[in-house]
Amino acid sequence: MIAENRCRGHARQRIALPADTATLPPMKTAGPHHAAPLPHPAPQGMGVAALRRDAARDLAVVACAVLLLALAFARAAGLGLDYALKVLLCLGLGVWLVWQALHVHPHARFGPANRVTLARLGAASLLAALVGEALPRPPLAAMPVAAWGLVVVATATALLDALDGALARRSGLASAFGARFDMETDAAFTLVLCALVLQAGQAGPWVLASGLMRYAFVAAARAWPWLAGALPPSRRRQTVCVVQITTLIVCLGPIVPPPLAAGLAGISLVLLTLSFAIDVRTLARQRPTPSET
Repeated sequence: MIAENRCRGHARQRIALPADTATLPPMKTAGPHHAAPLPHPAPQGMGVAALRRDAARDLAVVACAVLLLALAFARAAGLGLDYALKVLLCLGLGVWLVWQALHVHPHARFGPANRVTLARLGAASLLAALVGEALPRPPLAAMPVAAWGLVVVATATALLDALDGALARRSGLASAFGARFDMETDAAFTLVLCALVLQAGQAGPWVLASGLMRYAFVAAARAWPWLAGALPPSRRRQTVCVVQITTLIVCLGPIVPPPLAAGLAGISLVLLTLSFAIDVRTLARQRPTPSET
C-alpha cells in the first residue's frame, strides 16, 4: 500500500505491466519494470464476460456500502449531502479506471485480493471527500472524536493492504492488473492523507510533496524514458513506504501538536526524497549509452 509506491516488498507477487499492455502511465515497481508478458493470457470470449460480471457485482456492492457509510458519516459529523456526492465522485473515478483496465486482467474472476483493494479504494474515497469539508480543521485537539475516527479509518485502510498479497497467492489469482490496482490505490491514498494533514493545520503545503513526488516521477519518465527502467527489489524502499504512511497517519492524531507533526512529516519527506534520489542515480547509471541504442 504504501506511500512510496515504487516498491512493495510484502505485496502480491508483483509483476510489472509490459509497456505494450499498460493502459496507464508507467510506474516504478519493486521488480523489473518491463518484465515478461503476463503470466496467463487475458480471458477471451465467455471469460471476458464472466470477468466483467464478477467485477460489476463487486463494484456495485462496494459502491452501495460506501454510499451508506458516507451518508451515516455525514449525518454523524454534521456534513451535508454534498459530502456523500463527493465520495461517489471519488469512488466513481477509481471504478471507471478499474473498469477500463479490466482487459489486462488475466483471469476470469475478479478475485478476493482485488476485492480487498476495492474496499481500500472505497475507504480512501471516504477520506478524500473530506478535503474542503469542515473537518479535519485546526486545532485537531478541539475535535478529538472526529480526529480519532479519521485515524481509525486511515489505519484500517493501511492495514488492509497486508491482506491482498496473501489472498492473491492463496487463490492463485496474482496478476499484473492486481499489482497495478493496488499501487494506484496506494498512491491516491497517500496523496489524500497529505491533503488532510495540510487541511488539519498539522503541516504546511510542502507536505503535499510526499504524495505528489511519485506522480512527478511518472511524468518525468515520459520526458526521460530511462527513468522507467528496471529496479531490483529493495528493503530500503519498503521501509520508507511504511515510515511514510505511518507518519502521515500519526500526524492526524489530535494529541500530536502541529510543530511535532510538521517535524515528523518533514523527516519522512526527507527520507522519501533520498530514496527517490538513490533510485534515480541507479537508473541513470544503467541507462543505455547512445552506442547501445
